[in-house]
Amino acid sequence: MGRGIILWGCILVLALAPLSAGAAHKASSKGASAASSSKSAYSRKIIHSLRSSNHYRMQRVNYTPNQSVFRTESGVLRLASSKALILNQETGEVLYAKNTDVATPIASVTKLMTAMVMLDAHPQMDEQLTVTDTDVDFLKGSGSRLRVGTTLTRGELLQLALMASENRAAAVLARTAFPEGLGTFVAAMNRKAAELGMTHSHFADGTGLNSENISTAEDIARMVKAAYQYPEIRRITTTASYEVPVYGLRRPVEFHNTNVLVRNSTWEIGLSKTGYINESGRCLVMQAKIGAQPLIIVLLDSWGKYSRIGDANRIMKWIKSSNETGHRLS
Repeated sequence: MGRGIILWGCILVLALAPLSAGAAHKASSKGASAASSSKSAYSRKIIHSLRSSNHYRMQRVNYTPNQSVFRTESGVLRLASSKALILNQETGEVLYAKNTDVATPIASVTKLMTAMVMLDAHPQMDEQLTVTDTDVDFLKGSGSRLRVGTTLTRGELLQLALMASENRAAAVLARTAFPEGLGTFVAAMNRKAAELGMTHSHFADGTGLNSENISTAEDIARMVKAAYQYPEIRRITTTASYEVPVYGLRRPVEFHNTNVLVRNSTWEIGLSKTGYINESGRCLVMQAKIGAQPLIIVLLDSWGKYSRIGDANRIMKWIKSSNETGHRLS
């Protein structure tokens, strides 16, 4: 009798186990669904905030796979960057375009506009300027090897801001370019953008750390073309490295170009700028000559650490392959 009760007890436990597991799974799924719903609600809130902003216009793009693939008899070009534009600098001919009218944060690509506005003000480039607590990044909390108390010339700060994408250097330049201060400088950045026809762009600071610095690939191409007219910007953005004395350190600190391609002998680069914050993804803009053709290359919102460099190399291979086979790119 006792053995029979035990047997029936085992059968009952086995029968109820799937029901218990199903209930647990249902509860777990419900919790995950709630978390997913919360995350989706947050994302919708952010997107709504961006679209309702008076600063710029977000456009919906009817994306299809073919939009990111340019087919020619010389091969197929696929890029990892979600927004991209390649055009002939002299003729304006578009060789490749992907989501070029979608506004997006541009991070330190902003520094090209910072440099132009600062140079347009014709300040003394040998004036000594000091990094202060005001120039520290409290928005993103990014670090810097340019210590507070470091005093450099305006020319040296421009070198570090453009070549090494030094945020504190850019902050000093924006803060000191006009006697009226940073607000006047940012207003000048937006006026310059309007003059260049950058109708879907807005600037909020001189470093690019603020995600409200936004633009489109089309507008960025206009900015790169304008920046190329400044010999100082061309020289600085293609310099591989630069040393400066830093406050509190015995030896000078060597800074390096954030674009590794400037140290690659296979590339003939006339202007370069990188950018990265979480909101922008990884960005790379260049003026480069490939196969005797002067090009403006804009690569925005690439989330892989090496994707923008990979895209640039894919572009070079694609264009050279087309030149060798004698086929047009479009």
